[in-house]
Formats: sequence, structure tokens, C-alpha cells
Amino acid sequence: MKQKEFLKKLKYMLNFLPDQAYIQLYFFAKFHKFCDLKNPETFNEKIQWLKLYDRQPLYVQLVDKVEVKKYVAKMLGDEYVIPTLGVWDDPYDIDFDSLPDQFVLKCNHDSGNVIICMDKNIFDRKSAQKKLAKLLQQNFYYVGREWPYKNVRRKILAEPYLVDESGTELKDYKIFNFNGEPKVIQVDYGRFIQHKRNLYDTDWKYINAAIQYPTDASHEIAKPDNLGKMLELARILSRDIPHVRTDFYSIDKKIYFGEMTFYHGSGFEKFTPESFNLYMGDLLELPKR
Repeated sequence: MKQKEFLKKLKYMLNFLPDQAYIQLYFFAKFHKFCDLKNPETFNEKIQWLKLYDRQPLYVQLVDKVEVKKYVAKMLGDEYVIPTLGVWDDPYDIDFDSLPDQFVLKCNHDSGNVIICMDKNIFDRKSAQKKLAKLLQQNFYYVGREWPYKNVRRKILAEPYLVDESGTELKDYKIFNFNGEPKVIQVDYGRFIQHKRNLYDTDWKYINAAIQYPTDASHEIAKPDNLGKMLELARILSRDIPHVRTDFYSIDKKIYFGEMTFYHGSGFEKFTPESFNLYMGDLLELPKR
């Protein structure tokens, strides 16, 4: 059995365990060593520590893809929020007739599962409803023990289908903030062809390191004209938070908020070289327990 398949099954096999035991066993299965929670040093270790010991109630609102929009509108302004076309508790209540020809559907408690409609006339509504119904049954908390997701009231939301200057995809600029200060920017591309991920510092200098997916120094990604504004917005959203990743889109030079992620890759992604895992860990100053 391949490791990826084994790890997927392991998540469900360990559901009965309390958080710390689950984290330690899964961490060992992934990296062949236990997580040092007493003296965490790497980024991945500190992410596990934050899951267990940094439990601010506000995080529950901020991981909810519906509720976080209210927070962002208050902190940054409505102009940075992607419009919501509809919110439903049940996928079979979705009013497709009210939606435009192109749109996206997603769950507010989930990560990475987006249903894209490019043409409503040929869109498979029943298939989409079936997938959404299945997603609503899943509690994302059990995937990596990211506690804020545990009690999110699960919903479905629709948003406009957006693309950037490429005309084919929507790059998101994932800004890693440490104690309120942006330090590293991640840009994913080629997700539906060959997923790669480049890293940059805040001066847009390429970082020769990889997190989970391959990096490509020869693939030139232009520095966004509004990068300075993105960093300013990231500082506002990450204020008084030990670590959070704030994601933004840039469309026709206009910035839109994407999401806030407190536990990048749930703290289980591979760093190459491992020294970059330590570097990111050094940036993350943990609060007092």
C-alpha cells in the first residue's frame, strides 16, 4: 500500500483518539519521528503545539468561509470581500436559477473542495449536490485535529467564478504572517496540470525551498503591483495572532480576500530542505501556554 493511501486510512482509524495522541501517532507515521511538543523547534512542530494550546474563540469565526467575510469587511472594508451569491444548509435547496452562468460552490467548513461551473446549461447539478451532501457530513476537524473547525455550523456558499490576468486560473498569494508580520509568500500554480509552488520573501526574491509541492526557479511569476497593499492588509488581519496565513487574489489590480489558515498543511507537509522547516519555526514565536 502506498504511503498516501495508508495515511488516508490511518486518519479514520485513529478518530477515537484524543487530540494529542492522534497528532503524535499521525506525525510519526508521516515523518518517522514523534513531535516534540515540550520544546518544538520546526514549523511543523509549532503548528501542532498551536492546535493543542492556542485556542482563541475568535478562530472559529475566522475559519468559517461565510462568517469570516463579516470580520474582513469590518477590519478591511467591503471592497476586499468576494460577493456571496447564496448560502444554503442543504444542497438540494440551492436555487440554481438565481445563479449566473458561471459560479463556484464550496462548503464553509471545508478546505480544498471547490465545485466550478463554467456553463450552467451543461452543469451537472445532481452530481454537485451529491458531492456537497457528502462534504456536509464530514467534520474537517477529524482530518488533522484543527480544533476551530469542530463546531462550525456547516453550510454551502456560492461565489462568482473569477480568473486573474492569465485568463485560465486564479493565483492566490498566500502570505505567512508571524506575530503580525508578513515574512513568506507562497504562490501555487498548475494545480490541474502539474501542481507546483514557488516561495518568495516580502521583497519578492525567490526562495530556493519547497513545501510539499515542487518549486521551479525558471517559472517566473511577476511581482503583483499591489503587493505592498496586500502586505498591509495581511498585517491588519494577523495582528495579535501568533501565526496565520492570509490569502489574497489580485484581479485587474483589485485585491480580494481569500481565506485565513491557522495551520498550514495541518503541520504535516514536507519541507525541502529540512533547514527551511527550522527557519520557518524560528520565525514563529509561540505564546505562553
